[in-house]
Amino acid sequence: MEVLELCSNLPEGVKAIRKLNPDLIFLDIEMPGHSGLELLDFFDENEVDFSIIFTTAYNHYAIRAFKLSAIDYLLKPLDEELIKDSVHRYERNLIKKTDFSTLRTNLSQSASKKIAIHTVSSVRFIELNQIVFFKADGAYTFITLISDEKITSSKNLKYFEQVLSDYPNFIRSHKSFIVNVNFISNYIKTNGGSFIVDGDYEVSVSPNKVDEILKLLGL
Repeated sequence: MEVLELCSNLPEGVKAIRKLNPDLIFLDIEMPGHSGLELLDFFDENEVDFSIIFTTAYNHYAIRAFKLSAIDYLLKPLDEELIKDSVHRYERNLIKKTDFSTLRTNLSQSASKKIAIHTVSSVRFIELNQIVFFKADGAYTFITLISDEKITSSKNLKYFEQVLSDYPNFIRSHKSFIVNVNFISNYIKTNGGSFIVDGDYEVSVSPNKVDEILKLLGL
């Protein structure tokens, strides 16, 4: 196994792939200015004669799409033994050329997943990637969206915890909160601990949940 090139951003990677014709690529999803998933936009399917192992710090909907597409991936922080295992899987022909069309379909389906929000007067269908956090209020739940809209649901927080059990980016961080970890920007250690989400909101976190959530964030 020979390392042909190390690239720090997507344009460098595309140029190196065209020039060096690699068999296997380790592709980060989060890169300066681009997502590694945008690599799919630079190549026609008939040009793809290489395999990809994705690396990511985010254990969210994209991971479900990779699994559905039989795409290999590694979660950060990267473990040397797991990297070796992935290379051995490739050498044994267990990792195939990336099926871009299947991955595109599954990413699109996963990203557009909706949840039914029961209010007093109606049922609204909201995309999960629009929800920042849920906050308990007795038998009701307040839901905050990235648009800053607040929705009051007639269901309690336990109900949403069960509904979201298959979506690991939604974590019950505290008895009163379920947070979408994709929107966490800061961890505040004082006053019992809390997370800042979507820039402005403060969400409480229980001490026994801190390590789990930080691990999801790759920290």
